[in-house]
Amino acid sequence: MTIRRTRRLVAAGALATTAAMLVGCSGGGGNSGGDGSELSIYIDSAESTVAQFEGIIAAYAEANPDVTITTETHPAGGEGDNLVKTRLATGEMNDLFYYNSGSLFQALNPDQTLVDLSDQPWVDKLEEDFVTTVSTDQGIYGAPASASFAGAMVYSKTVYEQLGLEVPTTWSEFMANNEAIKAAGITPIAQTYGDTWTSQLFVLGDFYNVLAQDPDWAEKYTNNEAKYVDEPAIDGFRHQQEAFEAGYFNQDFASATYDDGVRMLAEGTAAHYPMLTGNVAGNIGSNYPDAADAIGVFGIPTDAEGVENGVTVWMPNGMYVPKSTEGAQLDAAMEFLEWLTSPEGCEAIADSVTLGGPFVVEGCELPSDVPAIVSDLQPYFDEGRTGLALEFLSPIKGPALEQITVEVGSGIRSAEDGAALYDEDVEKQAQQLGLEGW
Repeated sequence: MTIRRTRRLVAAGALATTAAMLVGCSGGGGNSGGDGSELSIYIDSAESTVAQFEGIIAAYAEANPDVTITTETHPAGGEGDNLVKTRLATGEMNDLFYYNSGSLFQALNPDQTLVDLSDQPWVDKLEEDFVTTVSTDQGIYGAPASASFAGAMVYSKTVYEQLGLEVPTTWSEFMANNEAIKAAGITPIAQTYGDTWTSQLFVLGDFYNVLAQDPDWAEKYTNNEAKYVDEPAIDGFRHQQEAFEAGYFNQDFASATYDDGVRMLAEGTAAHYPMLTGNVAGNIGSNYPDAADAIGVFGIPTDAEGVENGVTVWMPNGMYVPKSTEGAQLDAAMEFLEWLTSPEGCEAIADSVTLGGPFVVEGCELPSDVPAIVSDLQPYFDEGRTGLALEFLSPIKGPALEQITVEVGSGIRSAEDGAALYDEDVEKQAQQLGLEGW
């Protein structure tokens, strides 16, 4: 279930080619022999993506002066998806391209359109969760171009320290903390339905707990054999309803925006905010740098028996090589990917974007100055307490989830009614995809 977030576009609706940067392959992760190869990379035109690749290419250029790399942009969203598919289908794709992992990647018909990277030396260093999102039964097709992030419970460490609270590992412990926070005159949970997409995290962030109870749930769901109205998937809806009915939300939850939610955490006027760590890390870094060490994160807990607390994770986008890339361009592309998945490449990524979680490449360490919301996630990865978000395991995304969770989180609709309505929404979308069993 892809969360759509509003992003400013640098060249919305039009293709734009950035100025070429002289980049080579005679150092870092590879060695092209200084043959003067040229590479072109197709990226989306979101401001953050353009800045990310400017930084990556600049870092590569310092050690490798012989290969020219240019970037060409396409609009983000559905229009960009169609342009990527068209270029692949017509054999006119750039030498490499930057695109989603997970279900949108699967829609590219990768076995027929992309170069299999399984034999590359860096593939064995990739986290298994990431490999799952860029592979088929026939090959592995993507290299990570950023770091992971999580959908989890972001919290104020300042509030927890003031009230002597411990990080909860069960839903009962979490609700007990909320009661103590409310008694202290602090908002227990920030909700920001002025930006409707933010209402989904009680459900989306709970998916680790669903998988922990039923590892085959995503496959069953795709085959129309599992529903949100049933356990364990309904728990996310129930938890949202329970928190609302307990009076744990800010009074202006219906109109508050995402920026308000982050501000409340930074100022310590709210204790929790179920949210994506990548979003919060960037906002804190830009607007509340003094709060970087005061805001942490923990996995959305559950009372389900035998489930160890963990986090739902989103994998980074991938870099892909189309089958139309051949000869010197193919060699240079492979060497660029080897560098990108090296510690030097990861350092360049960290210098270019705000990280929302750990890297998915063995040997790539988080910088020492990352905010606590990022460093708090590392133990979950080290201990294997992570699970992929559903969007990486199933192509089905019902478009009405954010409106439904607003209703559940506002007391307009019960958890059971919301889950049942979402199952209807999902059915329509699955039928549009032509999936068997629907």
